[in-house]
Amino acid sequence: MTQNYLVTGSAGFIGSKVTEFLLNQGHAVTGVDNMNDAYDVRLKEWRLRRLLEKPKFTFAQSDISDKVAVRMVFASGPEYQAVINLAARAGVRQSVENPWVYVDTNITGTLNLLELCKDFGVPKFVLASTSSLYGSNNPQPFTESANTDSPLSPYAASKKAAEAFAYNYHFLYNIDVTVLRYFTVYGPAGRPDMSLFRFVKWIGEGVPVLVNGDGRQTRDFTYVDDIARGTIAGLKPVGYEIVNLGSDTPTTLTETIKIIEHLLEKKAKIVHGPIHPADVPSTWANISKAEKLFGWRPQVSIEQGLIHLVQWYRENQSWASQLST
Repeated sequence: MTQNYLVTGSAGFIGSKVTEFLLNQGHAVTGVDNMNDAYDVRLKEWRLRRLLEKPKFTFAQSDISDKVAVRMVFASGPEYQAVINLAARAGVRQSVENPWVYVDTNITGTLNLLELCKDFGVPKFVLASTSSLYGSNNPQPFTESANTDSPLSPYAASKKAAEAFAYNYHFLYNIDVTVLRYFTVYGPAGRPDMSLFRFVKWIGEGVPVLVNGDGRQTRDFTYVDDIARGTIAGLKPVGYEIVNLGSDTPTTLTETIKIIEHLLEKKAKIVHGPIHPADVPSTWANISKAEKLFGWRPQVSIEQGLIHLVQWYRENQSWASQLST
């Protein structure tokens, strides 16, 4: 049965993949994105072009922090079965430099969408959150019940506030909410400020590879297709639940560099820099809740995922090599 979904951040890394999967399943998607220049807009345009070729996709260039503009999207569209809010300002370090844009998009934007779900009778809301909420004092693997009251960055703080508003609207207006805490998502056409994209570009172009710290810090790198599948699984009615989506297989930065060196057949010129105070030393997701609620487990290993990322980079190197990291 065809469903109508509103996906915000539809030209973004995760949003475009979720939109693609929903369209491939035969659903209709209204995509919303403001096409900002938080990173090179050519990536967003590349993703969007591929979506615009598909039937049942409608695009609205709009900013979720502008309540009047996004209300027009709701008013002019079909009756939505769910809103999947993947529009966000992301990035731990950038949020330290400019916290205000994170408040606008991640807090005000989420609040606007929740209010419109209430006004237009949308029964389901899926919110993208982040593993950055977990701090160095939380025991690993991180579980959803861990105390996340001490976020280390404005980005994490903004997502914590978004989670709280989502619970508020569930409690007051009976909106069914799934909050998904993503763990270090990577893959083809990913964000150029993320470590794996940077490593592929830097090694591929023969420029120095900046590693903050000694490289032994670990990340629960999760392939974008697995994240998209988990996000769509999150459309299931749950009441209000917070669910981790991660690979459950932490990998050190040094290990990922070695894999990329092998795939590119090039040696990295590594330069070590200081660790950023907002960075946690390691992340590791307990994904038993996702498995229990949604029957979800990741399917793509770090080795397989990096093969896809390197292949995409090679196919698009003429312009991807120009992207600022």
